Amino acid sequence: MTKLTTLADAVASIPSGSHVALSGFAIARCNMAFAREVIRQGIHRLTISQCVGAMDADLLVGAGAVERIIYGGGSLDRFGRLAWVNRGIEDGTLIAEEYSSLSVTFRYLAGSLGLPFIPIRSLTASDLAKRLQEQDASQIATITDPFTGDQWLALKPLLPDVSVVQVPLADAEGNAWIFGPRWDNAEQVRASKRTIVIAEEIVPTEIIRREPERTVIPGLLVSHVVHLPFGAHPTSVYRCYDYDAEHIKAYVQATETRESFRAYLDRYVYGVNDHWEYLERVGGMKRLSALRADALLGY
Repeated sequence: MTKLTTLADAVASIPSGSHVALSGFAIARCNMAFAREVIRQGIHRLTISQCVGAMDADLLVGAGAVERIIYGGGSLDRFGRLAWVNRGIEDGTLIAEEYSSLSVTFRYLAGSLGLPFIPIRSLTASDLAKRLQEQDASQIATITDPFTGDQWLALKPLLPDVSVVQVPLADAEGNAWIFGPRWDNAEQVRASKRTIVIAEEIVPTEIIRREPERTVIPGLLVSHVVHLPFGAHPTSVYRCYDYDAEHIKAYVQATETRESFRAYLDRYVYGVNDHWEYLERVGGMKRLSALRADALLGY
């Protein structure tokens, strides 16, 4: 059964106040077209979770769509900080639960396995654990190993309402492949109530069945499939296209003040009707073709 739909319809299925898990990592495989559509539709009060905070999260926070972020730190890689995430934490307008990236993945893993909690060593005696206990003692606890008597930190599962995953390839049923790093995506989608897949390319299910072991996201977990070439622009999708350094630099400059960021939103989010108009505004096929991945290197 086909689950193909438009980006607008997929985003409209997410009510304000939802917990959305994002698949991106810094400036790689970010849900950028998704984030722009969320902003255009005025969806707000979101909780977002992400193993490593990325450009999509920063854009959503800067536009006022996010109330809470659960993440393991993050950046725009060599281009700098997550300006709006950091600013929101500093001025108190954004509620932040800061973990290590591994412990966020463990929380998704607990959710994917249906566990009430999961023990972990990586936060033991860390400032992160201390800060989490001070911030909200209900999110972190200690348990005694019944076999050895050792003390362990224990974390609650993460159970997002919806996971949004940017992938290079999927079929109309939502069976999706991910080339290169998968990070926490497999655990993320299994912990979520449902998943929206945004794919660079849609292929027949017969292609998927030829190599079923490559399927990271099974269609049974997916509610919507969106075919959206360059949906991660200006970030990268391995084996599809590289990141757009010029545009990311322009974004970083735009985050310096509220006024310059509003101008960025007016030009690239509110000033276009949809993703296709956005692609024309950033340079069209001439610019996008220059970002196409090298067939050998994959970026």
